[in-house]
Amino acid sequence: MWLLTVGWRVSGLRHPTILKLGGSVVTNKRGFMSPNLLNIRRLAWEVKESQTKPLVLVHGGGSYGHPLAYRHKVKQGLKKPNQLHGMSQTHQAMVALNKLIVNEGLAAGLPALGFSPLSMVVTEDGRIRDLYLEPLKRALEEGFMPVLYGDTVIDSEKGFTILSGDQLACRLAEELKASRLILGTDVDGLYSSDPKKDPSSVLLESYSVGSQGVEIGGAAAIDVTGGMKGKLAETLKLLEKGVQVMLVNASKPGRVAKALEGEKVKGTLLTL
Repeated sequence: MWLLTVGWRVSGLRHPTILKLGGSVVTNKRGFMSPNLLNIRRLAWEVKESQTKPLVLVHGGGSYGHPLAYRHKVKQGLKKPNQLHGMSQTHQAMVALNKLIVNEGLAAGLPALGFSPLSMVVTEDGRIRDLYLEPLKRALEEGFMPVLYGDTVIDSEKGFTILSGDQLACRLAEELKASRLILGTDVDGLYSSDPKKDPSSVLLESYSVGSQGVEIGGAAAIDVTGGMKGKLAETLKLLEKGVQVMLVNASKPGRVAKALEGEKVKGTLLTL
């Protein structure tokens, strides 16, 4: 059973919940800069109805950030002057998606407030080195719901790079002493084998990242998007600190709401 985060303290902040929504959930990945408005609007209302506070939302890039980042080789860092334009384009695409998600949150009555990771983070060879959180912490204390995203960031070794939403969400959970991290993907969770290839594959209700590692039969066996292995690796440090981490299918109505409300929900609970 999940611990339900409720209310605010008179001084200081209760342990927040971090909700990460994958780019495959908030965008149509086969398009270009194509938002999945039905999912975004539904999820905004699920968050609203759950009344989970304090809450930090992090979303992925999907068809907004990934095509441009790939085209301009942003993750590899600054190699040629013309990449500067591409890096800026990629960032602006993510700003546009963030604005759309924030606006849908506002329409649902949520105190959504967009934060740009580019203005808060410096990485070193792709890993977060500096993270300035004072404005975000103050915003949480005042009752806002910060909304962040995977973004282009300045990197001390590469010049610039891509900061994934998964790395950001896990680092925020660590720094803010979150009680739980909910990873909303477009699959039900981790499977014993690739469900598209093996009809006998079963959903794993729990999975020990610490003892079994992140391979689980190879990344393709558990992740149709190719990013699950990275998600598991990012969560290990959080699990060691006692943060609850669960994978749920955010494309299915009601799953995120149940997870936020602390109800039993179909998905995979990660453990050590």
